[in-house]
Amino acid sequence: MIRNLFLLFISVNFAFATTQTISHTPTKTGDFPAKEMMMQKKEIVKLVAAEINQTLPQTVDKYTTLTHIETKGETLIYTFEINTGSKSDETIQKEDRSRMQKAVTTGVCQSSRNFLEAGINTSYSYISSKSKVVLFRFDISQKNCTGLVHK
Repeated sequence: MIRNLFLLFISVNFAFATTQTISHTPTKTGDFPAKEMMMQKKEIVKLVAAEINQTLPQTVDKYTTLTHIETKGETLIYTFEINTGSKSDETIQKEDRSRMQKAVTTGVCQSSRNFLEAGINTSYSYISSKSKVVLFRFDISQKNCTGLVHK
């Protein structure tokens, strides 16, 4: 699952880097005004979500499918459905949350470093494919990556 997500993030980071290079126009002082930077980040987030949504749903592994990406401000919100098999939602939440949170946070911190450093956050929401109950939600920003990734 993490390997497939890594490939997805490589393409997203390339899109981000390309958009950032194309749309960055310095002012007379050489600084990019904060208001314009915030607007640009929101636009980048919308563009990335729209581009990836065209390829969805996308199978991540035999249990997980990326079904949708939406935006909220400067955050990309990824929604995954998990086929929990015979396990109950409660069992999945209890047994898998910690392991999933560590794996997802580490993967996002490694593969989305450019986004996170630019102040674009990521949220991963995992829902049960059977019950549609939210099993986990992991909100990841640059501060979650401190100590996890070496530059």
